[in-house]
Amino acid sequence: MLTTSLEPMESWEPAAGSAAVLVVLALILGVATVGAQGPETVATIPAPLAGGVPGPAPEGPVSLTLQDAVARGLEHNLAVVLGRERVRSAAAARDATKSGLYPQFGAYLADSRNVINLEAYGFPVAPDESPLIGPFDVFDMRATVAVPVVDLSLWADARAASHAADAAAATFDDLRDQVVLAVSSLYLQASAAESRIDAARAQVATARALHEQAADMKTAGVVAGIEVLRTDVQLAAEREGLIIAENDAATSKLALARAIGLPLDAELVLSWQLEYSPPPVIELEEALQQALGQRADFRSAQAAVAAAEAAAAAAWKSALPSLEMQANWGKIGPDISSALTTYTVAAMVSVPLYTGGLIHARKLTADAALAERQARLADLATGIEYEVRSALLDLAAADQRTLVARDAVRLAESQLEQARDRFAAGVADGVEVIQAQQAAATAHDNRIASLLADNLAKVRLARALGVAAESLDRFLGGSS
Repeated sequence: MLTTSLEPMESWEPAAGSAAVLVVLALILGVATVGAQGPETVATIPAPLAGGVPGPAPEGPVSLTLQDAVARGLEHNLAVVLGRERVRSAAAARDATKSGLYPQFGAYLADSRNVINLEAYGFPVAPDESPLIGPFDVFDMRATVAVPVVDLSLWADARAASHAADAAAATFDDLRDQVVLAVSSLYLQASAAESRIDAARAQVATARALHEQAADMKTAGVVAGIEVLRTDVQLAAEREGLIIAENDAATSKLALARAIGLPLDAELVLSWQLEYSPPPVIELEEALQQALGQRADFRSAQAAVAAAEAAAAAAWKSALPSLEMQANWGKIGPDISSALTTYTVAAMVSVPLYTGGLIHARKLTADAALAERQARLADLATGIEYEVRSALLDLAAADQRTLVARDAVRLAESQLEQARDRFAAGVADGVEVIQAQQAAATAHDNRIASLLADNLAKVRLARALGVAAESLDRFLGGSS
């Protein structure tokens, strides 16, 4: 059974697999079954990759090529929509952290009426005199500025936030490749399901012709009634297969429409059908170098390590002194007309002497986070090599399987034709014909499955190299 699965957004580790088609999309771990379930296909694509934000509702049938579906998925797929917001949030967090590096300007205006107690401020009052003074007015209009002159921990925090924003942007680029993989998988599954409808209709037509032939031969007294019954049973089985194929195709189109943000009641017309094209020629060493240079998840992991290094530096630098300049300038007096200009300029050195273990705990946390991200980066490099190697192996196997399946269809059709001729000549019974018909049906199903596996293997290779969003046409023969 072919299992098409996609990884969760928060995980970049490739999944394992052995069969050529089983591994086609197993680099992303799926959790919920959606879409077509043909004889050898089960599409398992997790949320949010399986979801979409509906766009404008089109009128009439919607004709979609594979590239049309991918382009729409890159705009309306739920994972892309959420990913854009994560990038915005990371950029906002970076800007918020960096804002602490810049001078902070402010201003205030106050006009108050006051009554104060002199004794509260330590001023002695003569016996029998009231300690209260006032009421009196105070008008104060003032501009303020605070400038962080030296704060090494804050600078390191800003670098960490900048690297984190870079990691979020690279993660979004990798997410786009995941969406291409998901949408392409769903489209190819739907195309395969439609091909199975055509194959099932052809089988029904063949079974009906055999049934009519057997009935005519029974009327002529050439065969017994059991032969007519056999062909009738086979015709019913083929009709059932057609119903299943039509339902699978409709279900797979629903899954595709949802993932690319189309209304579920839209009538989809898939204008690109499964076909064979020679596999792209790429050497293993070249593929490995390209993957490490192109994979956005690898860039994201590198940026995450850089962010962790900066955070670790910020942790130990938080124990160092910091210097800040503060100043204010304004007018103060009983009212605006009599207010006089005053100002204050001050330099403040802050030295953390004892923080109750807070700085030490921050260092431990940052060091642990750095070690974890370094381990993930090392593992990801190995995982990328695994994905590239397995994708190349899967593609080579799928290509050979497609060629074998094509020859098997030709041989099975020839076998069915000869069995029908033998049955018409009275030298074979209906069992031989039905067996030949079933062999032909299996050959056609295998041919469709091999084409699906071949195209999915090409998409997976593009994903493994990190170029699925840009170079899908090149890998699918430029016909998508």
